[in-house]
Amino acid sequence: MIRTDPDREPESPPMPPTDRPIADADREAITRRPSGRPVMFQSWEQLLFLHWEVPADALQRLLPACLELDLFEGRAFVGLVPFTMRGVRPAGLPAFRWLSDFHETNVRTYVHYQGREPGVWFFSLDAANAVGAALGRLWFRLPYFFARMSLVAEGSTDAGLRLSYASDRLYPDPRPAMTRVEAEVRAPVEPARPGTLEYFLAERYLLYSTSGDGALFKGRVHHAPYPLQVAEVRSLEESALLAAGIDRPDVPPLAHYARGVNVEVFGLERATGTGQSA
Repeated sequence: MIRTDPDREPESPPMPPTDRPIADADREAITRRPSGRPVMFQSWEQLLFLHWEVPADALQRLLPACLELDLFEGRAFVGLVPFTMRGVRPAGLPAFRWLSDFHETNVRTYVHYQGREPGVWFFSLDAANAVGAALGRLWFRLPYFFARMSLVAEGSTDAGLRLSYASDRLYPDPRPAMTRVEAEVRAPVEPARPGTLEYFLAERYLLYSTSGDGALFKGRVHHAPYPLQVAEVRSLEESALLAAGIDRPDVPPLAHYARGVNVEVFGLERATGTGQSA
């Protein structure tokens, strides 16, 4: 699902997926807090990471030509991540409940730029706050959508935590894009270890986005490692991946849960090595 603008110069064809290795040191370096001051603060809570292995060629065609898929042992993954954002606020300002607390669901994959700086590419981010979605598009150049969403959590991770997420995109298109997932968490907390698939999928601290003229930007976040727990999906119905042009396999996802992390968000920069802020 790639749209073109007849008034724009034609772009280079997408790069073929390659298993270009990213050094372990580079993966760990991106987890360290960047210099400078954050532009926003927020908390991410009740995160459910769902992942499927998908054909690399199919994903690469959906990416900007300047980005390459980040592969784990030659395999490409797509993620569906529902969670709750709380206390979202710009630096220097207080949080307001009506604006700062809302649910979100994103569809994502993993990329790198010229063999370095592994990060996340978002196909979509559905948010249950129209103002937040608009600001996400404006400030971070991310494909935010306004959606009606809910989350019900019952029990505890000690005795068994039961989670029920629901999301229905309201606007803009493409639609339909909905998610219904029920999951259960009983496993102990075990942060991901470097070099594992769990670390590859969850411990991501850099995002990429593009402007209307095709310029590539990158943004950093910083937080403690996720307190990951293995989860079990009891039921799943979704069309969010298909709305992004991704035909996922009809198999159970790899599922992990994290209670939450407090996050510092840093400003966008052009991904050209210039360090120029957006």
